[in-house]
Amino acid sequence: MSGGAKPGRIAAYAGLVVLGAVVGVAGALVHGAFFPGGLLLALAACAGLFYGGLRATGTQTGVMAPGAGWLLAVVLLSLGRPEGDQVFWGGLAELVYVIGGMVVAVMCATIPRVPHHGDRSGALGA
Repeated sequence: MSGGAKPGRIAAYAGLVVLGAVVGVAGALVHGAFFPGGLLLALAACAGLFYGGLRATGTQTGVMAPGAGWLLAVVLLSLGRPEGDQVFWGGLAELVYVIGGMVVAVMCATIPRVPHHGDRSGALGA
């Protein structure tokens, strides 16, 4: 019988999805309020969460989980409501936030893993 996913790891990924949604909502509310500082703050929060997920789990899934939560929150907020209420109105700041957040997620997911100091794999400097 193979091991499968451990309950602790599943809980960590679920928590990262929720944190991604929270950061997505917070960034959507802040990015336009204090332009350009709010936009930079929102993107820095995305970068911190995505990179933190990578470092905490040691896997690319640690970036994809909060990225999925962030993307879900941003997409749902961009749909608006029938009454006409919207968070995103299609300006430059909204586009930079959405595209910038996706770029930051891809950058964090493609960061090469740094070997631990105890590993002697024959790499340079070993």
